[in-house]
Amino acid sequence: MISLLYEDAALVVLNKPAGLSSEEGVPAALREQWGKADAFVGAVHRLDTGVSGLMVYAKTPAAAAALSRQITQSQNAYAVQDGRAEGPAESPQFVKRYRAVIAGCPDDALPAAGTLRDYLFKDSRRGRVFPVKRPRKGVREAVLDYRIVQTAEDCSLAEITLHTGRTHQIRVQFASRKHPLWGDGKYGSRCKGNIALQSCGLQFRHPENGEVLSFTLPLPDGEPWKTFGE
Repeated sequence: MISLLYEDAALVVLNKPAGLSSEEGVPAALREQWGKADAFVGAVHRLDTGVSGLMVYAKTPAAAAALSRQITQSQNAYAVQDGRAEGPAESPQFVKRYRAVIAGCPDDALPAAGTLRDYLFKDSRRGRVFPVKRPRKGVREAVLDYRIVQTAEDCSLAEITLHTGRTHQIRVQFASRKHPLWGDGKYGSRCKGNIALQSCGLQFRHPENGEVLSFTLPLPDGEPWKTFGE
C-alpha cells in the first residue's frame, strides 16, 4: 500500500516507494488502493523507478492542468534566475528538493556547496545520459543547486534543489565529477542496493484555492541512510 501524506478532491501527495514506476505503476496502485478502476490519476511530474519520495498526482483534469502550469512557471523562473532566459524575476511556484548519498567527500571537482551546470545528451537506445562539452542537437542544459550537509567515512549526504528536470540529471551530474550516487551501478557506483536518492521536499500551490502546500520527508531507513543523522 502506498503511503499517502495528503489527499483531497483535487490531488494526492504520496511517498513513492523505490521500484515502482511513477508514470504507470503509481496510478495503477492508487486505483487499486481506492477501489476505483476508472479513477483519474494525472501524473504531472516523474521520478525514476529506482528513486523514492514525494510526488503529487492530480485527481481531476483541471487540477492536472493547473499543476502543470506551475511546473512551467517554475521552469521559466529558474531559467531567468540562471541566465538561460530573459524576463522578470519570479519565485518558482513548484519546488522540488532531493537528498542523495554520494561517493566521497567534497573536493576540487565538487566543493561543499554550489551550482552544477552541464549539457546532457540522452541516448535512448542505450538507456543512458551523457555529459557533453557543448550544445548540439538533442542536448539540453541541466542546472541544480546542492550543498553537502554531512560526511561519513567514504560518502556524503547532499541536499539538492533542481532547476531543470532532465532524465537522470542528479545521477549524471554527480557521477561526472567522480561522485556517483550510492547504489547507482549504471553510473559508476560499486555499492549494491537501491539508488540512494530521495525526493524529500515538495512545495506548490493548491490548484483550486492557491494555498501554499509544503511537504518534507525524514531520512529513509536502512543503508546507506542510517549512516547519517538529521
